Amino acid sequence: PEAMGPPEAPRSRVFQLLKLGFCRDRRSLEERPQPALHQPQESASSARTSGPAKAAPRALRPAVSTALAAVTLVPLSALAIGALAVPGGLASLNQYGNPSGVRGVAHAATSQVLRQESNHSIDSTGSASQSAASSSSVCWESENWSGYAVASAPPSGSSCSFPSSSSNKSYSGKYTSVSATWTVPTVTSSVSATYSSLWTGIDGFTNNDLIQAGTSQFYTAGKASYFAWWEILPASETTISSITVQPGDSITVSIAQQTSAIKSPVTCSSGKWLITLTDNGSSTHAAQKEFASCQSYSGPDNSAEYIVEAPEVNGSISSLADYTSATFGAPSVLEINGADMQIAPGTGGEMVQRSSSTSKVVSVPSEPDSAGDAFSCAYGSSQPAAP
Repeated sequence: PEAMGPPEAPRSRVFQLLKLGFCRDRRSLEERPQPALHQPQESASSARTSGPAKAAPRALRPAVSTALAAVTLVPLSALAIGALAVPGGLASLNQYGNPSGVRGVAHAATSQVLRQESNHSIDSTGSASQSAASSSSVCWESENWSGYAVASAPPSGSSCSFPSSSSNKSYSGKYTSVSATWTVPTVTSSVSATYSSLWTGIDGFTNNDLIQAGTSQFYTAGKASYFAWWEILPASETTISSITVQPGDSITVSIAQQTSAIKSPVTCSSGKWLITLTDNGSSTHAAQKEFASCQSYSGPDNSAEYIVEAPEVNGSISSLADYTSATFGAPSVLEINGADMQIAPGTGGEMVQRSSSTSKVVSVPSEPDSAGDAFSCAYGSSQPAAP
């Protein structure tokens, strides 16, 4: 009889299982029907009078988990030591569990998709009796904004006396630059997650375009978090990771369209927009290097704003965090188009958050100061004193 070689070495149980999986499924994953990812969808609120809302990013983690769970056997070529390769038909996952390339980046502090939104205007206090604040400074109401704006026209449906843009000394046809300084407030603890943002920007008051930059103050999972960001709708906000924000820090933001090319603080060609944000520090926190970014923006430039906002979280307006109070324009004045801001009394807006059965004023601006270039906002329904 023919000589037999040495007996074959026993195969490991893992190898046998992998081989079995390979033999049972020769088709590539690309040939299999894959579960469709949930794409951002349009939504509109019946309470809004400023038109339909922008498409809101949706949290995608459940869809990704379902797709991965549906794949039980994969070819050996799709396995990697220490990691599972993402099957064909699914986008690669970023560090927050959202497919890369999908609009909307989850912030590390919350693992949720965050976006500052355009003004969700609702009935003005001049035509509705839902305001808990009896203030001559309140001209308009919003689901997500409070503060002041200058614009070529008031929000849709406003019946109060809103000044024309020509009454603002800094107005020259379009708003092409805006700057503001404020102190980062300390948020109060809350049982459920709450969110607040302070920012300055151009557009968004009566349309769905917006270029802006600011700071956010959240209370989630039993702790407060603070960070800086910039944003151009319809994209979600971009966190400024080079700056560490702490409550009490003085923040200065400037946004300006360039009339000629510049090379400092960053290269920016004529017509593009330079966004800068500086953390000037506090008595206990050192100042930090200025952040600068050059961006393209093509909005109508017909309004400029200084706003406290309840940001959008996973496609819905969040509950506003108790930020106590914040002052815009101190110690540096507010500027628009390179000149001191001229806030007209009686043109501020308050934030009213509503449920199916209640309406609650959660943020109110003060009267402007005597020069018209600074004001305060306070959490709740009581109007704060002018700075």
